[in-house]
Amino acid sequence: MVPVVFSNSRTPSPGVTLRVNVVSVLILLVSIAVGIWWSVEIGNPGPLLITVPLGFVLMQSPRVAQQWERAVILRLGRFVGLRGPGLFFIIPFIDHVSSWIDQRTITTSFAAEQTLTSDTVPVSVDAVLFWMVHDVQKAALEVQEYMQAVSWAAQTALRDIIGRTELTDLLRGREKIEQELQLLIDARSNPWGVTVQSVEMRDVVIPDALQDAMSREAQAAREKAARIILGEAELAIAHSFAEASKAYHGNPTALHLRAMNMLYEGLKEKGALMLIPSSAVESMGMGGLMGAAALAQTQLTGGDDKDKKVT
Repeated sequence: MVPVVFSNSRTPSPGVTLRVNVVSVLILLVSIAVGIWWSVEIGNPGPLLITVPLGFVLMQSPRVAQQWERAVILRLGRFVGLRGPGLFFIIPFIDHVSSWIDQRTITTSFAAEQTLTSDTVPVSVDAVLFWMVHDVQKAALEVQEYMQAVSWAAQTALRDIIGRTELTDLLRGREKIEQELQLLIDARSNPWGVTVQSVEMRDVVIPDALQDAMSREAQAAREKAARIILGEAELAIAHSFAEASKAYHGNPTALHLRAMNMLYEGLKEKGALMLIPSSAVESMGMGGLMGAAALAQTQLTGGDDKDKKVT
């Protein structure tokens, strides 16, 4: 006895199993009813023994294809045409539905793991392929398993594209790579009656060490840009101070007003301390102003303490 091994690696063709439909069941029931009536009429069960097997044979003739399906008909091993959608009939034991072809848009996920780019960086890429069968006859007769063939063609095309693309282009130019991948897969699958509608790359995985290196490189580039911006800001401030010094050079009153504003801004906070160079005090005449400001602050503080003591 030969053992039978069941494997889920391949999906069985829908044409292998018997598709039972309403018309087939109706034919069988009518055959049984006619056999029973005829046997009762003649008082012999012979007609029933004839009509029941005949009903089982005839019920294999009507077939129903869904709106998106096409049935491939072989007559004694030769292709005779396509049937569907809807109800159609075949000759039992002579005609055979070899396959049912789905003409809807089909999605197939594929991946390329640990594939080297042109600059020898191992990457893993996941993508999704959207395709459909435009020529049912070619899909049924030109290739054995058109779904598996499309999947393998997409995977090999993805590896080919990765092998001649640098990592930078792979990460930044996804749209261009997707278009090239679509054209390459479409050229390989067109002889099978398959049209590729689009290809979308879902994820590109690079090694962790390279991710850390790229992160440090990006961080260093941003720090460099920040330092450049800070230097440009310092330069702009220096130019502003140079213009301000020209304005204050011939106008001592404006310089004194600016000194008073600086004192006010520095001393308006309680407990603030300001350190001013002696040269600035002498040049701007801030000594008297600072003394007056300190006296006023002392009086205000003393006044507050006295109020607190009285209360």
